[in-house]
This record gives sequence, structure tokens and C-alpha cells, in this order.
Amino acid sequence: MQARAESLAAGEHELRLPGGGVLRLGPGCRTLVMGILNVTPDSFSDGGMFLDSGRAVAHAEKMIAEGADLLDVGGESTRPGSDDVPPEEQIARVMPVIAAIAKRSHVPISIDTTRAEVAERALDAGAQILNDISALRDDPGMAQLAAARGAPVVLMHMLGRPRTMQEHPEYADVVQDVCRFLAERVEWAVAAGIAREQVLVDPGFGFGKKLEHNLALLRGLSALHALGRPIMVGTSRKAMFAQILGARPGERLMGTAATVAWAAAQGASIVRVHDVKGCVDVVKVIAAIQGRHNR
Repeated sequence: MQARAESLAAGEHELRLPGGGVLRLGPGCRTLVMGILNVTPDSFSDGGMFLDSGRAVAHAEKMIAEGADLLDVGGESTRPGSDDVPPEEQIARVMPVIAAIAKRSHVPISIDTTRAEVAERALDAGAQILNDISALRDDPGMAQLAAARGAPVVLMHMLGRPRTMQEHPEYADVVQDVCRFLAERVEWAVAAGIAREQVLVDPGFGFGKKLEHNLALLRGLSALHALGRPIMVGTSRKAMFAQILGARPGERLMGTAATVAWAAAQGASIVRVHDVKGCVDVVKVIAAIQGRHNR
């Protein structure tokens, strides 16, 4: 117990998953890869590809075979300009997929939603992590649910709403502003009854941010460690690669891989990606260079 406490005090984290199981994150562990599964007709990169539940489950199995440590399932596109999807429609999209994955695999599943009704049904079906792009601002029931069920929660920074977030995003200092916002939301979550040890943070690349903001956040990513919580990074196939490389969504693997390598080297605990196999290779190599556990 003493060795475990000393290890955790050195910056490591243990996330307790509902139903048992632990995610070990931090300096001694390699960055984990979360595979993205959009069960939507209109996501920016793969909209419509996995709306059929059978195809979605098959893709989940493929990502698991490629080494995904976690899966993130969502039934609502949050691309720039997108509209809200009613909870009942999200539930209809994600429930059969989550239930099928949970029966076939022990890989932890995250539900990507801002709605407590969707999150509760997802947890009942086998999801174990709540990924809320609104940082618990959209639905007060999300915090109550997370506290009651003991589920880890990802709090993300977003400026504005998906429909309008890219119109005129401005910051005094994007790194400081994002850190300040996330610090406030972590404290709000704890005050709402969520254990601090169950909270992760995500700077929200592409959510109300221009190219220069995304690049500044990457350069300053290590500043988020001051929050004392594990960091999740989601740069996969984002529009910034169109601006830097002139690449279409399906051609952004190498740009994504570069940012995954950078994030892993800066101590990000989780990277959220579409292209699992290549990114698993990236984080394994970074782990080997750094001498972290290459599990």
C-alpha cells in the first residue's frame, strides 16, 4: 500500500470503473489509445459509415484488434455547424452498439454525450466512462449521474456551441484561458459530488479554436499538468490538418500521428483517434523512448 501511495503521489492516477476494473494513468504508464466510434449520419470524418449497428460493432472489434485501450461511442455529431440531436435519437443509435461491444469485449467504453438520459442508458448497457464536451454545463443531471454511479468523467473545454463555435473564437491567452476554465470545471464537478480522482480534462482541440489556438495549445500542453488531472487529447483528423497540409479527412493520419506523438511526449494520458493501429504504434515508440510501461 505504501509503494502504491508513493507511486500515485508521484503523479500517477487510478480511475475506478463502474462494475470493477481500474485504469492506471500517469508518468509510469504509456499513453492509452481511445478509438472513436461515431454512430452518426453526419460526423465530419466518417459520418454515415457506422450508423448501421452491425457495421459499428464490426468496426469496434477491428479497433480492439488493432490495440485500442478504450472505445468512445457517440450518437451526436459535434462538428462545427452541427445541431443538437434529441436524447431519444442518440439512445436509439448507441444502445445496441454499446450493449454488443460490452458483451464481446472487456475494453472500457466511453459514452460521448452531454445528456444525462443518454449517459444513464449507456452505463446500463455497459459503458463505464462519461465524455462530456460541455464539461457538465449542458445538463445538471450529468454530474448527479456521475456521482451516483461512480463513473469517471472527461471535462472538455469548448468556446460557444458546436453550431457557432468556429465563427469568431478569440482568447487573451488560449493556454491560460483553457487552464482556467478547466480548473473551474474540475472544482465545480467536485462540489457536485464527483470524486476528484475520477475527473479527466480535455483542452478541446478544434472546439472554438482557430489554427493558431490549436498550435498554441499543443505547444503549451504540459501546462495542463498543473490541474493535477489526467489529460485527454483529441486532434484526430481535425480541420487544422487541412490548413497545414491541405489534406482531406481520410488523408490526415500522418498529421494526426505527429500530434499524437507530441501529446504522448508531453504526458497526455489518453489520445482519442480514428486510426487506431498507427497511433498505437506511435505511443508504443514514445513509451519505449521515455522508459514508460509499454503494456
